[in-house]
Amino acid sequence: MSEKLDAAATDPRARKLMQGFPPSAEATIRFDDDTSSRFPNIRWAFSRQRELKATASIWRGRGAASTLPYALRDDLDAVPFTTLDGEATSWGQAVDTMFTDGLLVLHRGVIVYERYLGALEPQLPHIAMSVTKSFVGLLAAMLAHESALDPEAPVVRYVPELAGGAYGDATVRQVMDMIVGVQYSEDYVDPNAEVRAYSVAAGFRSQPAGYTGPTTIFDFVRRLKKSGEHGQAFAYKTCNTEVLSWIVQRAADTSIPQLLSERIWQRLGAEEDAYVAIDRIGMAMAGAALNLTLRDLARFGEMMRLNGAFNGQQIVPEAVVADISGGGNRDHFAKAGYVTLPGWSYRSQWWVSHNALGAYTARGIHGQVCWIAPKAELVIARFASHPIAANGNSVLDRVSLPAYAALAEHLMRG
Repeated sequence: MSEKLDAAATDPRARKLMQGFPPSAEATIRFDDDTSSRFPNIRWAFSRQRELKATASIWRGRGAASTLPYALRDDLDAVPFTTLDGEATSWGQAVDTMFTDGLLVLHRGVIVYERYLGALEPQLPHIAMSVTKSFVGLLAAMLAHESALDPEAPVVRYVPELAGGAYGDATVRQVMDMIVGVQYSEDYVDPNAEVRAYSVAAGFRSQPAGYTGPTTIFDFVRRLKKSGEHGQAFAYKTCNTEVLSWIVQRAADTSIPQLLSERIWQRLGAEEDAYVAIDRIGMAMAGAALNLTLRDLARFGEMMRLNGAFNGQQIVPEAVVADISGGGNRDHFAKAGYVTLPGWSYRSQWWVSHNALGAYTARGIHGQVCWIAPKAELVIARFASHPIAANGNSVLDRVSLPAYAALAEHLMRG
């Protein structure tokens, strides 16, 4: 693309994407020709997934929304920091650098910063991409705490259909922590990578002409082959989350959307219903397709920061939050080679920094994040539509991680 890739030039409102009755041909975004998955069209599509794909609702319940107090500050945009590449910038400048669609900062439970850009509005759910994984991992950890799921059990105890494939001799814990040896590439720009085939099977991308591959998530994961040994190294692969989702739904005898509604949304006092994209037989795409509002993502992060307690109740057992925030095996994680994440680990589908702030995070491609720093009493919720689809070793970390640290330091000083 020859045009300048900056936030202003690619703003979906300025470009009049999907405006008019009907919109002009050049401003029309569709699912069936994959125009909805191309930049800059994603700047509109990420806030409008329900208009493009089949989805299942995650009901917020009939109760009142939980309160998020406001005390907006006017000094945060000026907070300076230096990127990992040595560039001096500021919090406000980074909002545009990250192609931010929505950004909310909670400090000590109070909203001190909230912005909506692009096509996003406060009431609109935005796609969370792989932040979805952390919700599924949390459900699995909660079931394990209740002894409804045994992390040390073989996967095939819950899903015997996976015998003979990549997961035939894996344990649930290995799937939860992504230390599975499976032939699967997460290279988002390689048209031949398994992640592309997964997206087609899940109904997240359109089927190419003459397609004869799997047409459901379950069919896709059943065909995966083992590559290497389990339990040796962390390897970030979305197929693991889909296997974990299958296990969770079998163990609970309940769908992922229903579990999220009953165990999280209704108890959290969510402001809006959420939804998740589904495949051709109605199964939730658990690795990438949760859509929720920015404020509800912030509520979720605040609940985790408060050790599972929020809205007047213990939503997640404190021991579950402690296990997740304590992290996983750092030696396993180091083998993945994330140069922007030295000393990190991965536990139950969460990324754990082990830094001085005790920060851990749910994160997804194109800039989605729920960053929790307990020692700074800080939660940062962000939705974005960055042109780069990456989850590590990219400009997203090189700008975002020092930005979060600088904001935490500024707020801790008062």
